[in-house]
Amino acid sequence: MNLKLRLVIAYDGTAYQGWQLQKIGLGVQQKIEEALAKYFPSQPRVHSSSRTDTGVHALGMVAHFEIPKAELKMSVPRVALALNAFLPNDVRVLSVVRVPEKFHARFNATGKQYRYFVWNHHAMNPLLRGHAWHVPRKLDFAKMRAAAKLLVGKHDFKSFAATHSYEMDCTVRTLTRCSIKRSGPDLTFIIEGDGFLYKMCRGIVGTLVQIGFGKYPPEEIKTMLAKTDRRAAGMSAPAHGLVLWKVFYQPPRHQDTNKTKAN
Repeated sequence: MNLKLRLVIAYDGTAYQGWQLQKIGLGVQQKIEEALAKYFPSQPRVHSSSRTDTGVHALGMVAHFEIPKAELKMSVPRVALALNAFLPNDVRVLSVVRVPEKFHARFNATGKQYRYFVWNHHAMNPLLRGHAWHVPRKLDFAKMRAAAKLLVGKHDFKSFAATHSYEMDCTVRTLTRCSIKRSGPDLTFIIEGDGFLYKMCRGIVGTLVQIGFGKYPPEEIKTMLAKTDRRAAGMSAPAHGLVLWKVFYQPPRHQDTNKTKAN
């Protein structure tokens, strides 16, 4: 009998070429699988909800792995502590829970939230150097927020996605949220949706910042979406400001044990 366990993982992506195993370079997945191999002889493969790019961070990456039940020699919650003992300081397993056999971290995900951090001040905050994009120029927040609202909904986001080595069958996605929070010079872009194209979040943030500069009017977002051409939209924001914040799943269904018995 096999057990399937779900991990929630946080990592600083600065030193990694993304999440996925790499032919050249180091992926976060490799570090997780090496730690698992210390405890589980079957050397389980980890399956993730997402594939973050080089330099992108995560606070709520979800992944799963499967092992023979006989290999689990500790309580499920202690697996997180055990794995962290063999992980580098920039990668941490936040929690481990048992999930049903049919669960899949990627295919059962119903949505994701990314957050992008910008430091909007003439001088960069050195404490945020590797985790926020320094934008020293003045921004028009009203225009940026007006443009962000136009991105919410079901659209073809091809104009905001970078060219990948393979062609996507469908570039239509639905954003349920695209908002900007401001606390002094600290800006947080919150982008939530049912799925994301390659570097799509970075294309959105870069374009919104350029709207804040005055390069494009907010209503130009509609034209950019309609053209489905990466050249029609603005720049891509750098990787180090982006964090995979959370992955969403449907809550598990529980049987109603309080049904009234027939007389």
